[in-house]
Amino acid sequence: RTPVIRERQSVMQTAASTLEQVLLEHALAQTLTRYATACDTRNWDLLQQVFAPDCTTVYGGSYLCEGVAKVRRMISTHLDGCGPTQHLLGNLEVDIDDPARPRSRIQVRAVHQGLGPRSHLRYDAIGFYEDEWVRLPEGWRIQKRSMTVLLEIGERSVLQPGT
Repeated sequence: RTPVIRERQSVMQTAASTLEQVLLEHALAQTLTRYATACDTRNWDLLQQVFAPDCTTVYGGSYLCEGVAKVRRMISTHLDGCGPTQHLLGNLEVDIDDPARPRSRIQVRAVHQGLGPRSHLRYDAIGFYEDEWVRLPEGWRIQKRSMTVLLEIGERSVLQPGT
């Protein structure tokens, strides 16, 4: 007997690609890449080019932030005392039921190494971001973000504030 392989249904509904959708997906992907770059280089000013000023985010179900300044503070509190990180993003899905307010989902694997005497420790968070977008004069920005963590590997205490 040949096993039956069922395709995983995406939570995002997608229509046939149009040039407009491809351009939108590219613009959103560029902004998401900016986010990963901000985290991995600790260039927190880049977050102004990722989030709307009045954004709302929930990370891992427990870190609620309202406004880009609070998002910046929360992320920097976790990463400034951490060693090298790599935030890998992939499998972007974009839903344009409402072209003025697209939604997206992207997979994330965030790898974190400890710093100094903790450099032998590592923490990986695997999950996805679900974002609602708004177009500002400066470009597309995340208005609402929710991060769902599916798997944690290693020692979460690697995430530390800076000194």
